[in-house]
Amino acid sequence: MATVEFRCDLSQRGTPLPHCWEHTVGSCHAPLALRADWQAQLRQCHEDLGFRYVRFHGLLSDDVGTLIRHQKSLLDSFFNADRIVDFLLSIDMKPFVELSFMPQALASGPTTVFKYCGNVTPPGDYRQWAAFIKRLVAHWVARYGAREVSRWFFEVWNEPNLKAFWTGRREDYFKLYRTTVGAIKEVDPSLRVGGPATARDAWIDEFIDFCETADVAIDFVSTHHYPTDALWRLSREAADTETQLAGSRRSILRQWAQDTRRRARRRPLYYTEWNTSANPRDPLHDEPYAAAFVVKTLMEVSGLVEGYSFWAFSDIFEENYFPSVPFHGGFGLMTLHGIPKPSYRAFEIVHRLGHERLLVDGLHHTVDAWVVRDNREGRDVTIVLTNHALPRHAIDTERVQVTLVGAAEPRQAFAERIDRDHANPKREWCAAGSPEYLDSAQLEHLQTASRTLREPVRCDYADGTVRFEMTLSPHAVGAVTLGF
Repeated sequence: MATVEFRCDLSQRGTPLPHCWEHTVGSCHAPLALRADWQAQLRQCHEDLGFRYVRFHGLLSDDVGTLIRHQKSLLDSFFNADRIVDFLLSIDMKPFVELSFMPQALASGPTTVFKYCGNVTPPGDYRQWAAFIKRLVAHWVARYGAREVSRWFFEVWNEPNLKAFWTGRREDYFKLYRTTVGAIKEVDPSLRVGGPATARDAWIDEFIDFCETADVAIDFVSTHHYPTDALWRLSREAADTETQLAGSRRSILRQWAQDTRRRARRRPLYYTEWNTSANPRDPLHDEPYAAAFVVKTLMEVSGLVEGYSFWAFSDIFEENYFPSVPFHGGFGLMTLHGIPKPSYRAFEIVHRLGHERLLVDGLHHTVDAWVVRDNREGRDVTIVLTNHALPRHAIDTERVQVTLVGAAEPRQAFAERIDRDHANPKREWCAAGSPEYLDSAQLEHLQTASRTLREPVRCDYADGTVRFEMTLSPHAVGAVTLGF
């Protein structure tokens, strides 16, 4: 087996590594935020992974009760919405408010999406929509204070470029955005509003052109992308997830983010959805493949965007139906029972990284390496390695050698791994016969199997040079931390 070599000079001055992935994380549907298990999982994600905001669909939908029609009268009820916000603030998180979907009382038509029937039509009366938004936001300012609400983000709608989420035209969305911005800014001009919240990085130029021409405020740009978008962009033909990913390109999300960064014209850019695929039942979501993809993607988009919100933190998720199978390929970082998946452990590893990235020499077609220095506490260095390829692309086990020059002798060195044999609870679940319902002993076993372990690493040191080796199986993550 040939050795893959990487080299880094620790005497160099590094560049910032913003943890943009910690800004926001996604969730399914607003009423789920009233569940105790949802709340417990979000609290754990906040504490372990550093997420600061959460975004979800349907805050304005009828099952939240924010606005209903009763005996020909429009009635506001902000109680459930307040309970959700109260919880977020209690754990030191904040809402990234997605203003969706249309309350039936204001809807222009009956078209809905998902099991919970979120209405996706434009308002029948834009003046009534504006009055409703103004009442809601004014209520929040009165309840939480303008200083607090000014720290939130208000995103207008979700993926209006897809017919599944918006029956109107693009011009109708622009009208909705202008109306919504006007209503929010009337309450307080400091409140942050943005869009277009599109799928597939769409409408960025057209949206900004509209806002600039019509003198409409735009405080940030938001959009979504998934690597499975690649085949759709080329052919717009349906295909299974593996075919979509196989037809994609390595580092495609970085490429799209770079392009969108340019088109955002120096405005703050937030991706409010992304994942390893857009399939809500993708087996890869539960496997080490996802961890390697996550680490590689996060390291590549850092510095390009202000926020990069993974969709979603939990498999407590009900867009189509509420499953009972522990590992069913859901979007979440955690299973229904709160078992961390390999992708969760990937976020845990990058959360602990410092904020200074160092230049690394070396190139390989599946292995990537990053060296990050902790510039907050001491001068510890973490070397992050991934061995990743898209489905149906060649990948093998690789022996990797890392050489660090300009180094002191490390006082400690340990490694953490995510791969087929480490932090892979789905493997243990399959070995147990893939039970649909877990007892307490099975749950405890899978929780243990999900953990990363710190293993000592043998380093050679001589004349200011540190050298070590690590073997990476396909779709593996390795993180080696050196304490100086």
